[in-house]
Amino acid sequence: MASHNLARSCRKVVCIGRNYADHIKELNNVRPKKPFFFLKPSSSILTPDQGPVLRPKGTNLHYEVELALIMGHNLVDHPEADAQGAIDSIAGYAIAIDMTARNMQEEAKKKGIPWTAAKGFDTFLPISHYIPKSDIPDPHDVELWLTVNGEERQRDSTALMLFRIPRILSEISRVMKLEEGDIVLTGTPKGVGPVQVGDVMRAGVRVGQKELKEGDIEVGVEEKGGLFVYEET
Repeated sequence: MASHNLARSCRKVVCIGRNYADHIKELNNVRPKKPFFFLKPSSSILTPDQGPVLRPKGTNLHYEVELALIMGHNLVDHPEADAQGAIDSIAGYAIAIDMTARNMQEEAKKKGIPWTAAKGFDTFLPISHYIPKSDIPDPHDVELWLTVNGEERQRDSTALMLFRIPRILSEISRVMKLEEGDIVLTGTPKGVGPVQVGDVMRAGVRVGQKELKEGDIEVGVEEKGGLFVYEET
């Protein structure tokens, strides 16, 4: 499946928050008792051939590398105990960078208002090409990494997930139907931070000693035009 088809077939992007302990600490967040999630619009997807990430005026733009699950069929009320059924529902994988307007998100959290806008701008989800499921035999044992201008910022194993994939998919499917083509982001490890206009991000995934070429992302950052300028809500 080509990366542009990922965008076309995706009706929603479901994102798991706070799924790595050290990432929770670095943002001074509270560790959740169970998985929680938020949505990004499919219009935020940026495939490898679509150009740079666009930083909205006045925002503090942060990167977060994540393993993405590409759903292969519908999942509703899936029991957590059926771990194999959850894995079987996944068609394949991708690497994604969940971009966040951090100052907008922090203001929203303090005021108890939704932070959809902080996650939902166009270009706020750079995504790799489709990774065949056979290339990742165990999604809980791969290494994610991200660099900015050649400097390593994130590198950790998905073995550090607080909530594993069967639990994640079960919890989501109790609330909303997961549909074929939907994308599920499984959380980011420690090391998130800002990028500036002119920076270049690279991200990818290593399985054992092998770098998966389909999982490579290289994307620059440019200023976003248009009418939006961040102002306090």
